[in-house]
Amino acid sequence: MKSRGPFIAHLLFWLLIGLVLFLEIMNFKGERTIFNLAVNYGYSALANISIFYINYTLLIPLLVKEKKKYGLYVVAIIIVIVLMSLIKMALASLHTTTLFSYIADAGEGSYLNIFKYVVSTIFVSGFFIVASSLLKFAVDWFGNESVQRNLVMEKKEMELQFLKSQLNPHFLFNSLNNIYSLAYQKSDKTADAILKLSEIMRYMIYESNDSWVSLNKEIEYVQSFIELQKLRFKDGANVEFTLNGEIDDQQIVPLILISFVENAFKHGVANDPKNPIKINIIANQKILHFSVTNKKNKYNKDEMGGVGLNNVERRLQLLYPDRYKLNIVNSATHYTTELMLDI
Repeated sequence: MKSRGPFIAHLLFWLLIGLVLFLEIMNFKGERTIFNLAVNYGYSALANISIFYINYTLLIPLLVKEKKKYGLYVVAIIIVIVLMSLIKMALASLHTTTLFSYIADAGEGSYLNIFKYVVSTIFVSGFFIVASSLLKFAVDWFGNESVQRNLVMEKKEMELQFLKSQLNPHFLFNSLNNIYSLAYQKSDKTADAILKLSEIMRYMIYESNDSWVSLNKEIEYVQSFIELQKLRFKDGANVEFTLNGEIDDQQIVPLILISFVENAFKHGVANDPKNPIKINIIANQKILHFSVTNKKNKYNKDEMGGVGLNNVERRLQLLYPDRYKLNIVNSATHYTTELMLDI
């Protein structure tokens, strides 16, 4: 569906011209018969509309936009103005007793001086040339801006879908590895792990398809993930999870927090009572503060971050431009991620 912008721009322009014409007619000093008004304004109006749209639909698209023949364009404009002026003068010669007689000063006689008429005609023609050029370039510029915005939005949406498609298999792969380990050990926790994974996947497949979800649901998802991870350990994982502030229906992008928690379990030490994984969430109606700290696992040589954190940072750039702060502290013993979001 084409934008109504160009139509509205043309309509407003001609309404403005119509208003100016109406005010001129109100000040018309001659007899206001249909014939007099048609002679004094009708011929000129038709000529000016022709000049406007010859330039708008033919000269600018063909000579300026397509062929870049600027010199030829100027010559064409001069020809159009001269031609229209000759046509106007030819028509004026047929109605010398009525045409523009009201403009002449009383001391100069009853008819408009030929020189004044030519100058007036050229000036008015030039005005409509300039007006049509400005309107054409403005409409094209806004049209191109709209196209570019749509292309950027489409690219952004495609990239987000690609990032999300990476995130789900990445999480599923890690979770299935954990469940495999439990099954291999013939752990009684295997059934609970599969059930918990089922709940998590339901959220990921159905609810996270929306562009935004409530903060409360996202946090419940994070808590379910933590419970699933705890099943990996015989004596449970050591996790300090704190939640403060107003946790309600504030809107947040789905699956934006999980990579930080997953990263802590994947690369950190989760079974050290003296160094638990610390997950802290503080929120109000405008700001979300989310932080994760874990002791680094010296036996895990994988690069910290990987697909998960690179993915989430790119999503933050796309979905929260200038509305987030991500601080990562990678010390010798601990790894901390801290996220501030304007929600």
